[in-house]
Amino acid sequence: MTYLTLLAATSSATVPTFEWSPKVAIVMIVCNIIAIAFGKFTIQKPSEKPGLPAPAFFGGMSLGALLGTTSFGHVLGAGAILGLASLGVL
Repeated sequence: MTYLTLLAATSSATVPTFEWSPKVAIVMIVCNIIAIAFGKFTIQKPSEKPGLPAPAFFGGMSLGALLGTTSFGHVLGAGAILGLASLGVL
């Protein structure tokens, strides 16, 4: 019973959220570009199969490399957005 009371007390304390804005989108885009550039230079075989429909547009990267780098970019972007929001920049 004490556990449920404690759980209810901690779940009512929410973290303040902020509105989406073009600044948030720019931060996410920049983080994804940084992650793609980082992946392009560090992935040993970035052009393994399966390929993308327009590989030249994505720097010759494969589908797996692109999904991996953009996933990493979203993790970076989420951290950057939360950090910048807590500092009051966003």
